[in-house]
Amino acid sequence: MDDNENMSGVAARKLAIEAVMRINEKGAYANILLPQLLERSNLDTRDRGFVTELVYGSTRARRACEWLVERYLHSEVDAQVRATLQIGAYQLVHMGMPPHAAVSATVSAAPKRVRGLINAVLRKVASGDNGWPNQATELSYPDWIIHQLSTDLGEADAMAALAIMNEPATVSVRDDGYVQDPASQFVVDAVGAGPGDLILDMCAAPGGKATGLAATGATVIAADQRYKRTKLMQSNVDKLDASTMHCVTADGNVNPYRPGSFDRVLVDAPCSGLGALRRRADARWHIDAASVGRLKAIQQDLLTQAALLVKPGGTLVYSLCTLTIAESIEVAENLKVDGLSFEPNPLGAPWRPWGTGGLILPQDQGTDGMALFSWTVTTD
Repeated sequence: MDDNENMSGVAARKLAIEAVMRINEKGAYANILLPQLLERSNLDTRDRGFVTELVYGSTRARRACEWLVERYLHSEVDAQVRATLQIGAYQLVHMGMPPHAAVSATVSAAPKRVRGLINAVLRKVASGDNGWPNQATELSYPDWIIHQLSTDLGEADAMAALAIMNEPATVSVRDDGYVQDPASQFVVDAVGAGPGDLILDMCAAPGGKATGLAATGATVIAADQRYKRTKLMQSNVDKLDASTMHCVTADGNVNPYRPGSFDRVLVDAPCSGLGALRRRADARWHIDAASVGRLKAIQQDLLTQAALLVKPGGTLVYSLCTLTIAESIEVAENLKVDGLSFEPNPLGAPWRPWGTGGLILPQDQGTDGMALFSWTVTTD
């Protein structure tokens, strides 16, 4: 490695340390913070890619990295030292970088006052026995997520899902140029939209599913309760020339629509996101177990309101990118509206049977995990 390469490697690691420290200590969101930091840097394309891998990867693997280094720490260290050790351990154990290169460059990126400590700890990580104490540490998830998904999916499926969600998400581009995970495209297909349909996408932002529905020739009302996110949807309408999609700011629990107005209603509900953790490096550390119950109540209210808006004989679809029974099967089973009946619509491939609906696990198709339920709504 020549001097220029060494200098760029040190600069890249310094930027990664800054990002990881702010994610760990300030609760910053990696997907928002990192692009801002990279934009202000002078790093070339290769180094930007390296920083992205360090930040996203070591954030996913934070618990594992903490275990790797804490065995060799004999006193408390500050946030900057922890972030430095985190990216150092990630390079050594998860990226498989040669120890001399990873340790040397990471030490050079650290403040001079702690370089001796960083060097000593990382060299012990490089030469030590890194047999993991348990699966939660190895896979680097909070205990509650391991327990919740093992209970709901069975241990084998849960471990496979959690393992694949430690890998970076693949990029999938629709024919119209919109980047969207295939699991979301499967939801669009399940709505069954077509020319002449009037469709409500109740929780539509950022608009990926709504633009996919509009591409079928249906007229789509795409709603979100936050004006800023409605503007984001409108920008996607303009980019894709989705002329049959109309963006509105509306709260799903205070509907401005007449009952029975829509041929099809999609509720892509806010959820814990436990099926899409590969896309959100820090999400596993922001979510807590109590959030599942809070979100379940919100989902139930939204789905009930949505049911009132479907024409007799129309279709109600409920989807969410999580894998918990509470947010999916239990919400679907508790759908009850006076005067209305709900007949489940069969779902074929690629959906696994999941209660009266379907489920896609990340390992099934290499996509996000997704749950979906579809009903034909009739009057009693």
